[in-house]
Amino acid sequence: MGTGGLSDRIAARGRLAGVSVPAPLGRELARYLKLLFRWNERMNLTGLTDDDVGIDRLLVEPLLAARWLSAGPLRLIDIGSGGGSPAVPIRLVRADVRLQMVESKGRKAAFLREAVRHLALTGARVEARRYEELAAGLGDGDRADVVTVRAVRLDDRGFMAVSRLLAEGGRLFLFEGQGTGREDGAAAGFEVEGTFPLVDNLQSRLSILRVGVSKTK
Repeated sequence: MGTGGLSDRIAARGRLAGVSVPAPLGRELARYLKLLFRWNERMNLTGLTDDDVGIDRLLVEPLLAARWLSAGPLRLIDIGSGGGSPAVPIRLVRADVRLQMVESKGRKAAFLREAVRHLALTGARVEARRYEELAAGLGDGDRADVVTVRAVRLDDRGFMAVSRLLAEGGRLFLFEGQGTGREDGAAAGFEVEGTFPLVDNLQSRLSILRVGVSKTK
């Protein structure tokens, strides 16, 4: 399917979920999706396809989640970035986001760098290491306003590492599906701000946790 036909399908899936996808954004999302599946033929980036479920999960969910980002420029760190969702779609809809994608597997990190180049994502970069390593060496001036997480299971140590990635008052966006997720991050220095539905047919949701001002340094 050509980019035009795919962008039309993306826009249609967005309308069903209540999110508008303007034509220029739809074309960029389609370019990202086509690049993702072209690379997916050579390596395991995602088990999804470009059917309705794949479009909803890879694109529509991040577009809906972007509604809860604060206005104005912000720094976002995505951990376990893999095939680039939710990070790349969020960056495409919010050009004022400075994006850092963290992926420890070298081949996946190579794909993410190609996505940054292919889509001309200014202000975006890739860290080919574990997020715990990044957190251990991050300076205060490099901490994020938002950390996004999908398909990375966080235990108490994981929550603690994420807290070190965030500036005071920063927020953690947890993308969760049916029967998954953890909202007791308050035990690791987070307060639950709220849980919001994403795509109804996927029974997915977004939990937003805010790190406290007294987080461990």
